[in-house]
Amino acid sequence: MPVAVRNAEIVWDGALARGAGTLTSGSGALDELPVTWASRTERPDGKTSPEELIAAAHASCFAMALALVLGEDDTPPDRVRVSATCTLDEVDGAPRVTAVELTVHARVPGIEEPADLERVLGRAADLCPVSNALRGNVEINVRSELAASTDSTA
Repeated sequence: MPVAVRNAEIVWDGALARGAGTLTSGSGALDELPVTWASRTERPDGKTSPEELIAAAHASCFAMALALVLGEDDTPPDRVRVSATCTLDEVDGAPRVTAVELTVHARVPGIEEPADLERVLGRAADLCPVSNALRGNVEINVRSELAASTDSTA
């Protein structure tokens, strides 16, 4: 039996270049999100794109995986901030998601050495379902910064 099953739907009207779609999700959290080709390849103008949604999914999933691994090591984080950048590029004449770069800022009592954070990041990457779904098809890079216990920006 699956741990979770979630769904989303888009209704698209018109041809690609001038058409538009509206995304809704089963949870209601993403209801009525406008999507256009221009929001993917030009200025978003308040609209989302599949690449932005991949970035959001990857950042949130990786943060959860990292929090889990840190908790299992008895070093739960005070705060983890993960930003993701998803790159759409042209490969062999077709658009393709080629890379996701994750930037992790973590404030973790009990971890003071960047090498210790890197070890934990590797375990989180192995555990993250979105990383696992993309791995082998998309280049994934993880950069990290260990914040001091007094740093409120992590």
